[in-house]
Amino acid sequence: MNAHAVALLPVRILRPLQPMTWLERAWHDIREVPAVSFAHGLVMTLFGLVVALVAKDRFWLLAGALSGFLLVAPILATGLYAVSRALERHEPAGWSTVIAIWRSLDRRLVTFGLLLAAAGTCWVGTSAALITLMAPVPVNTPVDFMRHVVVHPDSWLFEIWLALGGLLAAPVFASSVTAIPMLVDRQVSVGDAVLASWRTVLENPVPMGVWAVLVMGFTLLGLGSMMLGLIFVMPMLGHASWHAYRDLLPAEAGTDRVAS
Repeated sequence: MNAHAVALLPVRILRPLQPMTWLERAWHDIREVPAVSFAHGLVMTLFGLVVALVAKDRFWLLAGALSGFLLVAPILATGLYAVSRALERHEPAGWSTVIAIWRSLDRRLVTFGLLLAAAGTCWVGTSAALITLMAPVPVNTPVDFMRHVVVHPDSWLFEIWLALGGLLAAPVFASSVTAIPMLVDRQVSVGDAVLASWRTVLENPVPMGVWAVLVMGFTLLGLGSMMLGLIFVMPMLGHASWHAYRDLLPAEAGTDRVAS
């Protein structure tokens, strides 16, 4: 599929609260394959705990590392997209589905994963440098971060930190929100998948804005619960992302309509 074909690909126009139905469908998928789904959440929880352990006394680094987690999480949910696709097709879905997608070593997915890792690394470095250089005292603990970054009365550091994070996160979200499920589902290039993903966001700014807020909110809840909430949050968001892709970019041509 070339860029011209991607530009002509029908994109459904969704209702503002359509993302809520993606969460509902996600829980249906989780009920069908609970072990696989929650195992993905457990792996991501362990990954987050390792990051927190490594940087436990260096919150100037941990703040960026945990927020950067949002950038790389979509590629970690690749197995969940494959499982949701199999369930949609009434095919056997389980560990074999996940193993098959990862064993394929699809170069497109590897490339996209490296790009997300680069974006995450860039943000971690930017966040660490910003906090280290602009905070009035060393920020080594969450209390330091709250006191000297978030609520410091004479500093705009937290606002600057959020603004820079948003500047990086927004294009990453627009580039990846449907791109990775599309790479799992169709034989398209990384560039074409990113282009299609941007089209879904630009043509559905309100529902995709709602989806971005839901993703961030649930992820922050997961991170804020000593990572344990990620066991439930990450499979929910992973499966829901597949349904977002399917609603926005339907499999059959000629279905460009308002989703019901």
